[in-house]
This record gives sequence, C-alpha cells and structure tokens, in this order.
Amino acid sequence: MADTNEGVSSYEIKDALLSVRNICKAFGSNSVLKGVSLDLMPGEAIALVGGNGAGKSTLMKIIMGIYTQDCGDIYIEGRKIEHNSTREALSNSTYMVPQEPMLFPNMTVRENVEIGFAEKPSELDHRLEQVMTEIGWHFDLERKASTLSIAEQGMVEILRGIMRRSKVLILDEPTSALAFDEVKSLFKVIESLKAKGIGIIYITHRLTEVFDIADRVSVMCDGIIAMQGKVSEFTRDDLIRGLLPPDTKKREAKSAPRPVSEIDYNAQPVLELQDFTGYGFSHVNLKIYPGEMVGLAGVVGAGRTEMATTIFGRDKVLGGKVLLDGKDITGESTRQVIEEGINYVSEDRFANGIFRIRDVAENTTAAILNGKRLGSFFLNRAEEDKISQSYVDNFHTKVTGLDQEVGSLSGGNQQKIIIARAFASEPRLVILDEPTRGIDAAARGDVYAVLQELRKTGVSILLISSDMEEVVELADRAVTMFQGRINHEFKKGEITQDNLMAASFGVYHEKAGVKVAS
Repeated sequence: MADTNEGVSSYEIKDALLSVRNICKAFGSNSVLKGVSLDLMPGEAIALVGGNGAGKSTLMKIIMGIYTQDCGDIYIEGRKIEHNSTREALSNSTYMVPQEPMLFPNMTVRENVEIGFAEKPSELDHRLEQVMTEIGWHFDLERKASTLSIAEQGMVEILRGIMRRSKVLILDEPTSALAFDEVKSLFKVIESLKAKGIGIIYITHRLTEVFDIADRVSVMCDGIIAMQGKVSEFTRDDLIRGLLPPDTKKREAKSAPRPVSEIDYNAQPVLELQDFTGYGFSHVNLKIYPGEMVGLAGVVGAGRTEMATTIFGRDKVLGGKVLLDGKDITGESTRQVIEEGINYVSEDRFANGIFRIRDVAENTTAAILNGKRLGSFFLNRAEEDKISQSYVDNFHTKVTGLDQEVGSLSGGNQQKIIIARAFASEPRLVILDEPTRGIDAAARGDVYAVLQELRKTGVSILLISSDMEEVVELADRAVTMFQGRINHEFKKGEITQDNLMAASFGVYHEKAGVKVAS
C-alpha cells in the first residue's frame, strides 16, 4: 500500500542517493515546509506533484543551496552535507533544470552548455556531440540563445544538466514547452539516465506523466508530503485526493452557500473572447456577462496571466478577437483598453502594482491621471482626495491619512489600494490576478467583501486564482485552463475544489452527463 503519512520514509539513509529528513522552512509567519522527508534511490525517477504553493519549489531550492532550511538535514549517498550555496550543491553532483530557461542570450548554444567546466574545449565539444547523438536532439551549436524558441531553450537547459554528469538531476516541469515528439525523446533520455544510476526528481503538473515516467510518486500539499509510494499503487483519483487539503470536504460542507447572483445570461456579454490567441495560450473562447464574477483556475504555466496581460494590451495578440460590449478592441494599447473600460490588477503588486514611495491618494488615482475627472491640465487635488477617501472608507483601509506612503502599509491594505485604483477608472470589467496572494486571512476576508460590494454596481470580474477555495467561494461560474486552453467550464453548483483541481491537471471527464473528477 502507498504510504500516506507525511514526513515518513521507508528507506535507510545509507542506501539512498539523496535523502532529506524533516525539512522545515518558514518565511516570517508563513510556514512553507513542515517537516518534509524524501528519499531518492539510484536509477529511480520520483514524480513530485503538488498544487501551487504546496512547497515543491522551496524544497528544491533548499536541496540546491538557494535557501537554507530552518531545521532538518540533507544527505548525499549517506553523507550529511551543508548546501550553503548553489556551487556546493553542484559540487555534490546535484543539478536542477529550471522551468524557466536561464540562458545567456548573446552566447551560442555551445557556450551556454559548456560554460563553467574545467575540461578542455575539445573534450567538451566531443562529449557534447556524443550526448546529442544519444539523445537524438540536433542543434546548430553556433546559434545565439536569443534566437531559440522556449522549447529549444528548455532542451539546452536539460543538456546542461546531462553534461554535468550529475548523480541527482531535478527536472522542474521539463515538458511544459515541448512538442509531443520532443517529450518522447526526453522520456527516452530519462530512461537512459536511470540505467546509468542517476536519480531524477521529476516535478510535473501533468498527472499522465507520473504514470509514464516515474517509479515512485510523492504528493505535496500545504507544506507536507500527503502521500508517497510506488506509482503502481496509485490511481489518478488517489493523486487528486492527495492534492487537496485534508479538511476540504469538511470546509465545503460547513460553509454556507452564497446566494447565486442574478446574472442575465441572455444579455450581451461585457467581454467576449473569440479564438483569442497569444504567447502562452491559444484559441480561447469565453464570455463574461454584466455583474458576473468568473473564476479562472489552473496551474502555473497554464497561460492564465499571459491571456490577461494580452487582453490588457501589454502583449501582442496573435489571433482571434476581444470584444467589449460588442466593440472590437483587439490589439489596443493598455491606455486605450483602460479608456474603453477594462482594468487589470497584476499578480505581482511589488513589480507591477504599488508605487511604494508615493502616497495613498497618488496610488489610488494613478490610472485616471489623464482623464477629465482630475483635470485635463492641472491636477484637481480636491477631487483626487475625494476619490481616494471614498475608497479608503468603503474598503476600510487602515491608513493614517491620504498622504501616507503606501510602502509603509501592510500587504492587505496595499492590495486594497491597488484594487481601488482599478475600480477608480470606472471600468466595465476588472481582471484580478491572484488578488489575495501574500495577505493574511483577515485582510483576505476584507478583500472578498470589497469584491462582493463592487459587483453590486454591475462591474464584471475575471478572477484568476490558484486558490481553489477562493474560486469556490466567490465565483458565479468557473473555467479552467490547461496547457494554454480553456478545457472546462463549471456552473455554480459544480464548482468544487475536486473538480477544479482535476480539470487544472487535465484529468477531468464528463460521464453520462454527470461531471466527476477522475
């Protein structure tokens, strides 16, 4: 039977290629890893599966010396080691192929692969040619990395790891940008590496790959290993259940159902996407109606944020149309999109949200500086203060005054101001990308209340969230994205964490008219 006890391992440290024991890590008051233990045997591939925020990346960064654990130990071939830097991890035969390629754009493929080695260039060239022949991948080694596609960049990263003759190879979503034939080639490479005694930690959101390539599977959820064991002992249903928080059913049963909003689905959609295509997503069809909140769920890399920023005019449209109240606004600039009636709250409030050294009033009205409400030439300070104060009052934002620097506020209050800025532009639709990421439970409740009040004004909301519980609580309708496409739609009564999780991982099916997670 599969082991369902978190932190438990059935292997002896001396027998394992890699052992992590009782690893803990917290960032401030946020406990990310809560005593994780994991073993990797020689010639074995372990699939590491978990939803967004489960702790997978943090654990891998500790193994690679990017982070230092708060407690617990790491062993390589029975030796306790201290990875205080990535250099030390590499010296201990551990290498991680990142999900996002990190190549030097102005260097050639050959230079990117061979950088950092002590061997003679001729020896490296010969070995690289051998590796490429074995794998069946063919590159013009003199091409600049800047000319490579994302898939090709990922393949170069994998070549880097293989060339280092690492005993422990960590592959983070290695197939996310690969075509079918490239995936088949990669799987052949993994099998050949296993035959040489190399151990592989294979991080994936594609549950079908777990059964294709892994010998064992570990399912992470909320900072613990919820289930682990041989792949043969699991079904897809088992993995889905392991991905959900243990008290999911209890919370869903106890939570009072929110009254379903009166949405007129015969009305003209506020937003309509027709075969909408861009970088990272393709052929998306979606309608959002007046006053409706549509939840958009999916795992990292599914294409949700890319779709949002393309609607908002930040990225190039490759195909299809965007209609706002029936008007074609495809390809308009961000300024034009805001003027037409769409605003966007970024998932990264620090990089694309707040102006930390500016005050509350300036942050709240930043999106309407060019509008008539604040004056066409001179800034109407009184009107700016009036608008800002109304949102401070309605959102119950804790500030000492409108002149307080936003950087001095708590995360929850910063988020309220960013949302206020979006709604101050009097939009028809607001896209909220991870609106409660990084804020505490109390502030989260405040944000939820704010959103419900704003919807009463007739504003429509596209809620992008990795928090399935958030989508269940707030959305009138939910859709999921998988590998760049919307693959399922759920009405209010069908929106459960089980269904959203299964669809986000591409393993949701409809049988005989009844929707079930499988």
